[in-house]
Amino acid sequence: MKSIMIVEDEAIVRMDLVEMLTESNYKVVAEAANGEKAIQLTDKYQPDLIIMDIKMPKMDGLKASKIIGKKYNIPILILTAYSHCEYVEKAKQPNVVSYIVKPISEAQLLPAVEIAMSQSDSMTRLKQEVKDTHQQMENRKTVEKAKGLLMSQLNLTEEAAYQKLRRKSMDNQIGIEKQASNIIKQLG
Repeated sequence: MKSIMIVEDEAIVRMDLVEMLTESNYKVVAEAANGEKAIQLTDKYQPDLIIMDIKMPKMDGLKASKIIGKKYNIPILILTAYSHCEYVEKAKQPNVVSYIVKPISEAQLLPAVEIAMSQSDSMTRLKQEVKDTHQQMENRKTVEKAKGLLMSQLNLTEEAAYQKLRRKSMDNQIGIEKQASNIIKQLG
């Protein structure tokens, strides 16, 4: 069950949102009436989605979204009574995945929540793929550097250097990248 936090200063709107979401099998883990409280509750609950109003006392939703976005990879669905271009422009933040203008109906809210959750899952997968690819590239650089050192210091061909590196890796029962790092430390 996906967890959601609602940040809305109008209590009646907040109650309506909670009711719509819980009836649709979402778990509302926290509610806040301002941006400051939203940040505190995000630290505590780390929900799967935050639904946040823009205009609120103490700290507005856009500033809170920016602060939350720097610390967490949590999607934020903005809701507001304002559809002015300036608010839409300010809402263009990496973690803001949707923008809904009040009054909000269940027919508007639920698809927006589903899309926001789906987009968040996709972004998380893509970020992991980028991280994995970067690590693979770094590993490859390490292996290539170790091969180069073996080739120059032992006068080996590229294939012979790779086979030596591979054999040492298997003998020591460690990954080839780790063995390559050890060779770089020894010979580099």
